[in-house]
Amino acid sequence: MSERLWVNRLKELRNSLLRKRLQRQLTLFPLLVCLCGPLFAATALHKPVRRSVRHHRLHWTLWNPMFRPSHESLLLQNAEVDRLELPRIQDDDELEALKASGALQPIVAGETLRFDPRLDPSRRFCRPWTRDFVQDIAQAYYNRFHQQIQVNSAVRTVKVQKKLRRHNRNAAPSDGDTASSHLAGLTVDLQRRGMTQEQIHWMEHYLFYMKALGLVEPEEERGQWVFHIMVSGRYADWRETQDIVPMDRPEPATITADSRAE
Repeated sequence: MSERLWVNRLKELRNSLLRKRLQRQLTLFPLLVCLCGPLFAATALHKPVRRSVRHHRLHWTLWNPMFRPSHESLLLQNAEVDRLELPRIQDDDELEALKASGALQPIVAGETLRFDPRLDPSRRFCRPWTRDFVQDIAQAYYNRFHQQIQVNSAVRTVKVQKKLRRHNRNAAPSDGDTASSHLAGLTVDLQRRGMTQEQIHWMEHYLFYMKALGLVEPEEERGQWVFHIMVSGRYADWRETQDIVPMDRPEPATITADSRAE
């Protein structure tokens, strides 16, 4: 009899321990949910960030231009401005004076060239040799693709450049060794956005040849998607030595009985 009571007592004790353990687990479960919930949320929110980083890296991988903007390029552009002893145009008064003297020439739109409509007509000017370069590349591009090149920017004043820097963090400074070469009228921005890969490669090869001759200093700007091209004053002399001829592909000759007889 005492043994049976002892066995029953052990069973009751075991059941009591099991009930207490179950109660403790049920009490801890809501607490664990509260503590771990933010971790699960953070993990869920973090996953899109990783995908975004991967996409960002892929985007940079796909953008692989021949002429990346650099500090060195800005120094080269300003070295040419200094070599030519050109002023950085401060305001509209100086701009108009340079136009009146002929130091700045208008870029003329036509069959081969157009302007971004947002470009102020008063700033569709540049140095004479830069104008010649724009006309030459526009003609060559039109001969190859039968499409116009678009000029997005040309001469700027210091006042305009300062305003531009307020909303475009990639814009060059308005003074110093890395100031924008637009301020001297040497530079134009040609639209890159919308070009096919073939057209972009054609532009890069054209500019690579000119850069190798020391005639231009180009950059491919990512934020604005333009070819930023500073044209050296040496372009005028080089151009005089060239035969500027159309670059159309010749049509295949038609052979006739008369031509064979000749």
